[in-house]
Amino acid sequence: MKNIKFTPSNYPSDLTDKEWSIIEAFFPYGNKSEHHKRSLVNAVFYIEKSGCQWRMLPNDFPPYGTVWSFYRRARESGLWEKILDALVKKIRQNEDRKPAPTYGIIDSQSVKTTSASDERGFDGGKKS
Repeated sequence: MKNIKFTPSNYPSDLTDKEWSIIEAFFPYGNKSEHHKRSLVNAVFYIEKSGCQWRMLPNDFPPYGTVWSFYRRARESGLWEKILDALVKKIRQNEDRKPAPTYGIIDSQSVKTTSASDERGFDGGKKS
């Protein structure tokens, strides 16, 4: 493993040391790793939290193309789902609950509509 130094970017969306320690194992370092995985995750979280465009990612983070590629590969491989599933299990266990729920409840509501909806309104594209 390369010794890649992490440099914090100090944004509100950044992971704390404790948060990073929980998910760090999901991000192994490969031979081509040039950026610390925590920096890449922080950049993705910054994009998600701020809603900024990829190309407008601040220079505190790795280049936007690198961050986008990292995000896309993690999404396509299902890594984000695996992380979320693991976090849900951890939270449930911390609350002395079973790791996986045994049932789910779905609530729905019916809304009445007018039965003559096709006869109401004006359609500018119609000739008649």
